[in-house]
Amino acid sequence: MRLSRAFIPILKETPKEAEIVSHRLMLRAGMIRQQAAGIYSWLPLGMTVLENIGNIVREEQNRAGAQEILMPTIQPSDLWRESGRYDAYGPEMLRIMDRHEREMLYGPTNEEMVTDIFRTHVRSYRALPMNLYHIQWKFRDEVRPRFGVMRGREFLMKDAYSFDLDEESARHAYQRMFVAYLRTFARLGLTAIPMRADTGPIGGNLSHEFIILASTGESEVFCHRDLLEKPVPSPDTDFWSDLTPIVDDWTSLYAATDEMHDVAAFEAIPEEKRVAARGIEVGHIFYFGTKYSAPMGAKVAGLDGVERPVHMGSYGIGVSRLVGAVIEACHDEAGIIWPDSIAPYQVAILNLKPGDAATDAMVDRLEKGFEAAGKTVLVDDTDQRPGAKFAGMDLIGIPWQVIVGPRGAADGSVEIKRRATGARETLPESGAIAYITEGNAA
Repeated sequence: MRLSRAFIPILKETPKEAEIVSHRLMLRAGMIRQQAAGIYSWLPLGMTVLENIGNIVREEQNRAGAQEILMPTIQPSDLWRESGRYDAYGPEMLRIMDRHEREMLYGPTNEEMVTDIFRTHVRSYRALPMNLYHIQWKFRDEVRPRFGVMRGREFLMKDAYSFDLDEESARHAYQRMFVAYLRTFARLGLTAIPMRADTGPIGGNLSHEFIILASTGESEVFCHRDLLEKPVPSPDTDFWSDLTPIVDDWTSLYAATDEMHDVAAFEAIPEEKRVAARGIEVGHIFYFGTKYSAPMGAKVAGLDGVERPVHMGSYGIGVSRLVGAVIEACHDEAGIIWPDSIAPYQVAILNLKPGDAATDAMVDRLEKGFEAAGKTVLVDDTDQRPGAKFAGMDLIGIPWQVIVGPRGAADGSVEIKRRATGARETLPESGAIAYITEGNAA
């Protein structure tokens, strides 16, 4: 993509309404446009990051045995009355009346609807275990939406729902999602810590929030420092084996949100190992047994032929929230520092003298070469001064910058900059593509 043709409306000044780093940088980098309080349009740069995050989430859900569906954003209120949550959920639920005066709602979550799908089609234990997920927009009418996409009213979420015959099987499903979440966040370049958490309006008695530490986080969190350096499960993890040792290893060290904080247990940790900080929730998993299946009649016949309510869990990841969370964790004074796995472009080529035949030719060759190597490329072919080009690419946060000027074009060399570290290297044009694709100076 050529920058001269790309729709990336970069702002020179920070909008006054932006309170935190991620909101400021997303607006300045032209990723989003606010349409109303807590409601945003996603522009091309932001949309690409959103899709990249969604793809990683999807891959790890599929790997863990979940199956993707797509449920609607608008739900009939009758399902929520069956579960008993329609009146209990509170004013965050946007209630709607259609032209036939039927009560509808814009879904804040999907436990009821997925339970209805399950009870319609599944009758026997032979179909279990089952986990259904989708990546869909949600709406919660926050009293005070703030912090950009971190606490908006409309947001994109991955929500998964497991169905099992009994509590033991359901806890195995919970463990599969626990491990899948560890892998997902690691692939996004984040250190996410699973913490014991309150179940809130979802219900149940087993719940973990996945938290990344950030000074702008809304929650107080407390944990053992060793969790910050713990290796995540490997790609060859067998999700259908006994994952108890992995989960026990992670949960044996103290980690809790402020609602579940045990002061005495925390103070029993050696002082140098205690971490008391603020954190951002990026995922939340629940086991809630038969809370929804029992009142809604979602039953299956077991080996003995007796029908029983299935045991359920739900597992959420805020996909749009993650865009802001990654920026909160990965930025400097110049702008965003995207992890390679989710960057809107992986390589930026800066043409310092558009119109110069030798420079243009080298830029063209490099662009084609990187694309052939499977890299996404943004070429700055504008007439801006070099300083403005450098500042723009630092703001956008593309992981690799390849700088091409007349002098380098004349002697066949390019300068390569790694955005995360600022390290620079001058290389022959012939070695530039291999240098980046092989992950040097990463």
